[in-house]
Amino acid sequence: MTETLLANEPLIRIVFFLGVLIVMAIWEAASPRRRREIPRVIRWTNNIGVVLLDSFLVRLTFPIVAVGLALLAAERGWGLFNIFQAPAWLAITVSVVALDLAIYLQHVMFHAVPALWRLHRMHHADLEIDVTTGLRFHPVEILLSMGIKLAVVAVLGPPAVAVLIFEVLLNATAMFNHSNVKLPENVDRVLRLLVVTPDMHRVHHSIHPAETNSNFGFNLPWWDRLLGTYTAQPRDGHEGMTIGIEQFRTVRDLWLDRMLIQPLRGPASGYAINREQTYKKEEE
Repeated sequence: MTETLLANEPLIRIVFFLGVLIVMAIWEAASPRRRREIPRVIRWTNNIGVVLLDSFLVRLTFPIVAVGLALLAAERGWGLFNIFQAPAWLAITVSVVALDLAIYLQHVMFHAVPALWRLHRMHHADLEIDVTTGLRFHPVEILLSMGIKLAVVAVLGPPAVAVLIFEVLLNATAMFNHSNVKLPENVDRVLRLLVVTPDMHRVHHSIHPAETNSNFGFNLPWWDRLLGTYTAQPRDGHEGMTIGIEQFRTVRDLWLDRMLIQPLRGPASGYAINREQTYKKEEE
């Protein structure tokens, strides 16, 4: 079973990616949470253009990616799970959860360090939020993220199948929780105990810094609750809230060329985490 999954890794990735993208796009059209103001063709062509560029640069830059490194680590005995043996089900489960925690901490770091925020704010500068926002990350951020993920895999030594499961889940849930879909309130309340829902993550894309610097989870919702970064609802309501950041609010800023040079434009201090000053300013 494991060998079959790993042998078909590229097919599994593309099938899940296209499948979730298509399902969420149809769901958004059928039951949108927020009214769309910007033509989809502008945002979608540029957001998808970014993910194509990201994928090309990762393949060009890294001779080995996370699943490949996990296989190499198993061969050479690198990492905790290759030193201390554990049942396969336990190693896979703990590895998926540990990788998710690493992504949560990385996300907080990209908000906390001004230089990294310059890169990450491109994701937040989308003026609307839908399934393609979950794919919109600056290429330099993607390369740094891949480096961090490889370091975690080398230290943890997770089973290769756990890495594949985690990456497929992360990609799918990122598209799900960025989607502009409406869930019944009682369904959302239960579902967000198990996975980050669209209403939960949408708060993270609020223009208010205190809300932007909350709800960092992409996949599992527990880290925000455990580590004190959880905000239940946006103060302006989901239909009334403003998406994005105060900088870069023109439609022209949504174009690919502007997105790529965005880290070089303007100050970086506006939304990087400084919780005391952020809340004091918003209270005033």
